[in-house]
Amino acid sequence: MTPSRNNIALWHILAIATIAFWGTSFVSTKVLLNHGFSAVQIFTLRFAVTYLILLAASHKQFRCQNWKHEIILFVCGITGCTLYFWAENTALSLSPSSNVSLIVCTNPLLTMIFGGILYKAERLGKRQVVGCLITFVGMVLVVLNGKFILKLSPVGDMLAFTSSVMWAVYSLVVRRLNGVYSTLFITRKMFFYGALMSLPALFFEAGGDIHKTLDIPWQNFAEPVVLFNFVCLTVFSSLLGYLAWNKVLKQLGTVLASNYIYAIPLVTIITAVIALGERITPVAIAGAVAIVAGMVMAEMKRGS
Repeated sequence: MTPSRNNIALWHILAIATIAFWGTSFVSTKVLLNHGFSAVQIFTLRFAVTYLILLAASHKQFRCQNWKHEIILFVCGITGCTLYFWAENTALSLSPSSNVSLIVCTNPLLTMIFGGILYKAERLGKRQVVGCLITFVGMVLVVLNGKFILKLSPVGDMLAFTSSVMWAVYSLVVRRLNGVYSTLFITRKMFFYGALMSLPALFFEAGGDIHKTLDIPWQNFAEPVVLFNFVCLTVFSSLLGYLAWNKVLKQLGTVLASNYIYAIPLVTIITAVIALGERITPVAIAGAVAIVAGMVMAEMKRGS
């Protein structure tokens, strides 16, 4: 293999590792929810701690070159962090998890459509489009896991779709700055704005009561299982996950990289089988095969 192909392989491996982090994050979030934390508290603390770690690692430059770039990173922070997690977690409280998973994981399709419209370089060949669609079908089978009855919940389903749109917007907007600033700087600024804009969500959740807003069950971090899962969410899913993903978007292209997101339900269900004792059906196994086959097809060079 040539060095260039070795480099491409490295970015694909990094994409797979990132999806593994994000796929297991659902289980870690469930553990924290079961130990007294609210969904908004969880992602607010994640963003704040991740930002402080990134600030310690990179603090020479605080501002962007201009206000336009600052606004772009603000949009990335509020779409890729705050609004994405708020809409998804709220949707989970209103709709069945199968509905939410299916709708949220349509964001690669949205990214493919919007990316093809906005950026000529992101347009896919026929084989890549077919590969993306096969992967999408596989993702549906994995999420359903043998259960083919979906119950409509208009508000929850709309929020799930909103989170999908937010992630697609983030993926395409951050592309504009990938060649201007380092991945570390971009990710740090994203989490700063993500944490900042999570505070109103925390205040709103507490019914506008400042005392309830600050009423976070800090004492529960004394439990090893809580601390371990919070570290997993902060270090692996947020810190390393977003750093790696922003780099992968730059190297592989927004549309093709986003195709890996279809594998998140596969990672989640495998983790749930191991950690929570959930059952995996032949339908989900067939979906897993389709996901892998579709991703291989989608990642082939255009015209190959």
